[in-house]
Amino acid sequence: MGVNGSVLAIDAGNSKTDVALIGADGTVLSTARGGGFQPPVVGIGTAVDALGAAVERALATAGVGAETVAHVSACLANADLPVEEAQLAEALEARGWGRTVEVRNDTFAILRAGVDEPRGVAVVCGAGINCVGMVPDGRTARFPAIGRISGDWGGGSGLAEEAMWFASRAEDGRGEPTELARTLPGHFGLDSMYALIEALHLGRIEFERRHELAPVLFATGAAGDKVARGLVDRLAEEVVAMASVALSRLGLLGERAPVVLGGSVLAARHPQLDDRIAELLAARAPKAVVRVVKESPVLGAGLLGLDHTGAAPEVHGRLRAQYA
Repeated sequence: MGVNGSVLAIDAGNSKTDVALIGADGTVLSTARGGGFQPPVVGIGTAVDALGAAVERALATAGVGAETVAHVSACLANADLPVEEAQLAEALEARGWGRTVEVRNDTFAILRAGVDEPRGVAVVCGAGINCVGMVPDGRTARFPAIGRISGDWGGGSGLAEEAMWFASRAEDGRGEPTELARTLPGHFGLDSMYALIEALHLGRIEFERRHELAPVLFATGAAGDKVARGLVDRLAEEVVAMASVALSRLGLLGERAPVVLGGSVLAARHPQLDDRIAELLAARAPKAVVRVVKESPVLGAGLLGLDHTGAAPEVHGRLRAQYA
């Protein structure tokens, strides 16, 4: 067909994968969607096989072969450490999907989707929490984001577990009273924290469903519960701590710089959380410009790929316009 792909953009999260084949002029030639990317669970080879199914569909739809792709820009969940990025890049290079390959943590895709140039900081709070930053000269700021062992706190699952901790202690008398002791089990149609603990422990409620309790926490806080509001404020403090440290590492703390917020928890625009983040950022990073990213992360992977190939600004603009 005479069509060449300039960039093969991959955004692979824990629950789904999006692939876009982008032409040299910034036109999206084809897209495909696949399942989640979880190499710690299934192994690198099996996880990359799952990516491959979506990649092959995108190439087939565009009618091109992998040999025509100049660059693969892959933003992948569970690529939390540089050593993991290197391992995954090696695995993708072996598949021959493009002449060059760059692997980044998927948080970089959200950051790049939310800024006009590769400059700024993103904090993502979904099931977990992470923060990255970048500037045009290639320097980055990041955190291991492995969980509590790397100093992390927050994310939907973490919030839910913390809320359950307070609610359980309130019910049995070890802690201060909180409406969470009623609202958390009530979400599952149960009448006590004991019943919820038993249901989770015995598997009558899948443990993964605990993330459903994060919105209940925010609703309980919005209704005035002191304990719930305290947890929301603590999350705001964590978001701002990560953002301000990343800005400082990149020399952006004293400059007008974007702070992009993404992930299901931050994108939900909870008023208390938004207001507290704005208040704390105004004190710690007064020149930061906050925005909540709405664009698809695969756009960010594509823009990072165009950055790598040295595409002109109008090419970036054409690609962005297709995801507006």
